[in-house]
Order: sequence, then structure tokens, then C-alpha cells
Amino acid sequence: MSILFVADIHLCTQEPAITAGFLYFLRTRAIAAQALYILGDLFEVWIGDDDPNPLHHEIAVALQELSQHGIPCYFIHGNRDFLLGKDYAKACGMTLLPTQQIMQFDQLKIVILHGDTLCTDDFDYQRFRRWAQHRWLQQLFLSMPLSMRLRIADRIRINSLRANAKKTVNIKDVNTQTVMTVMEHTGSTMMIHGHTHRPAIHLLLGEQRRAVLGAWNLQQGSVIEVARNVIKLHAFNFIN
Repeated sequence: MSILFVADIHLCTQEPAITAGFLYFLRTRAIAAQALYILGDLFEVWIGDDDPNPLHHEIAVALQELSQHGIPCYFIHGNRDFLLGKDYAKACGMTLLPTQQIMQFDQLKIVILHGDTLCTDDFDYQRFRRWAQHRWLQQLFLSMPLSMRLRIADRIRINSLRANAKKTVNIKDVNTQTVMTVMEHTGSTMMIHGHTHRPAIHLLLGEQRRAVLGAWNLQQGSVIEVARNVIKLHAFNFIN
């Protein structure tokens, strides 16, 4: 059996094809796995566990089915859904992990993370991230009415899109030295992350590798499979 990793699915009501593709993935591929790791940005936006969006319930039910079949699901927050909390995780039957997690699988020591913390050349984003991670600010936001939270989230997303349009590809990608520092500090031979939407497996020093998940779109999903010390990056078409 294999362990599966996904990220950057960006589920939202405006893109039902991606939702259908993810549900198909859970029913067919994830159900046969040893475990599923979701490395952030499962949702396009998350304004609180109390949001009654039917999509959230649909996904929770589907993920809970994995748990009922004895397949553990783990979640690392992304930059889009960093407010996803314990209540929703419990409804999904998934375990919340810290920003960076080390795991041992056979002979591989793997560090997994969403990937936004590696983009240290993007000073504006890193400044926003430090600000948004303040617990008191998160609590203040979550105490607001849902309608107000949604307006604020929409404004932040629009401003982010405008800002990213002006940034070079290199600024939005990971910083190589930051990657190597994380690898050194964790003693890992493999890093798996998403966020950059640039799927590839990169060779680093010696036998070290960095595997990057792609973003899901209307026709395809991206998944990394680890089995018997072999790591594979797949892009697969949705089947309705």
C-alpha cells in the first residue's frame, strides 16, 4: 500500500468540476491507500468552521468515510485555509498537523509542509503571513459576523491576485537556501510540498529530493505517491 499526498485543490462552489474530481479521487484512489496527507489549500477560502456552506459538509462526509474504512487523513494548513479549525477537522475525521511535519516511511525521512514558508524572497507575503498568524487577530476575525468575514476574505483574495500579477516567477517560487536549511535542520532526505503550483521532483544534494505537488484544475488532479522507498508524481484525469 502507498501513502498519498495532495495540495492546492482550492475547492469552492464556483468550480463544481474540481469538487467532483476530488470526490472521485477519494472514492477510487484514496480509499485504497495506507494514508492520505492534505498539504494545505484544500479550500479556496476558509472563513471559519461555522460557515454553513453545503460544500464543506459534502467534503467532510467524504473524508469521514476514509476514517471509517481505517484510512487516516492528515491536514497541514495552507495560506488559503489556515483558519480551518478543530471542529471541522473532527467532522472530517482528519488529524491537524503543525506547519512542518517530519515522517519516517520505510527508509525515507520526509519533511512535509504546505510550502509558503519556503518562499522567503516574497517579502510582502511573508509580512502578511506573520501578521495573519497572530492568534488574537484570528480570534477577532472569527468573532465577526459571517457576512463581514466573507467580504474581508474576498478583499484580501482580490488584493493578493493583483499583487501576485506584478511579481516575477522567481519571487513566487521557493528560496533554495531556505529549502536546504529546512532539509539540514530536519535531517530529511525528502521534502514534499505544494503552494507554488509548479509540479516536479527536484534533485538536491546527494540523494536529497524535493517533490512539488501541482494545483488541481477542471480536468486534472495532482498527487504524490510514496511506496517502498519510491516517490512518484502523478497528474490524473477526472472520470465522471
